[in-house]
Amino acid sequence: MVKDDCIFCKIVSGEIESNKVYEDEHIVAFEDLNPMMPVHTLIIPKDHYDNIADNIPDETMAHIMQTVGKIADIKGIRESGFRVIVNTNDDACQSVHHIHVHVLGGGKMNDGDPSL
Repeated sequence: MVKDDCIFCKIVSGEIESNKVYEDEHIVAFEDLNPMMPVHTLIIPKDHYDNIADNIPDETMAHIMQTVGKIADIKGIRESGFRVIVNTNDDACQSVHHIHVHVLGGGKMNDGDPSL
């Protein structure tokens, strides 16, 4: 399923270009346009789901989360450490309403920093 007005669906279809880091038949991972860390990669399913509470099939969510380690390896942050974030809806600062997982790393993070 695709949502016509969704920027991430347009990235999946190739209508909007992105700096892809990884892609397979189910997901796409690409660099965030406004990175908060030296490494800030987003992982999205190719099918549209508004957020993590949108009845995402278990196998889709599992595949997204399994890809986190691949991204950490590709970006060279597995050993140094990284953070994984999923924002859900407006109050949690979800800016694009298509489920996406942030993988952040490449530098020291502050403890308890709510912006990361």
